[in-house]
Amino acid sequence: MSMRSMVFSRLMMSGVRRASVVAVAFIILGVCVTTEAQTSTPAPAPTPCAFRSNTSCAECLQNVTCLWCMPTQQCIDYPMRNILPPNSVCPLTDARWGVCWVNFQILIITMSVLAGIIIIALLVCCLCCCKCERTGNKREDAKVERQTRARKARQKAKRTEMQLRHDEIRQKYGLAKDNPYSRMDDH
Repeated sequence: MSMRSMVFSRLMMSGVRRASVVAVAFIILGVCVTTEAQTSTPAPAPTPCAFRSNTSCAECLQNVTCLWCMPTQQCIDYPMRNILPPNSVCPLTDARWGVCWVNFQILIITMSVLAGIIIIALLVCCLCCCKCERTGNKREDAKVERQTRARKARQKAKRTEMQLRHDEIRQKYGLAKDNPYSRMDDH
């Protein structure tokens, strides 16, 4: 199988399989990159955060374990025991982590709003899917009901037709009764 046909067949896969193939490809790529990085020369140990104080925010935040405090111009180790740095270390409005242009307070608010929007979107999607499924079931139930009524009507028509044929045969051979509720007489 050629490379081009393999790529085409992957593109034709269903969405779930395609997503799993992409995820596996990223994992394999990540493993390859990490093994390649491990075989190369090791990077020098990062400079401790305290040595980067009184420099710049960008230089401090090159190390992801550092936290920059704007008013004191201090580069400090991120307090790992706490999720958020306490005010005694640096106020949230003045703390920078990851990027210099977003303070911690705005970062928290933004992430909370985004998480809320994602949760609400997922709930709306789930509710819409459930509603569509119920609507689909109602349509399917109505279709089955129509088919059942049509089948019963056909059976009733056939039963009536058979009864008429049987009555004709009884009349032909003189077996027909004038009153179906009368007793059979031995003549």
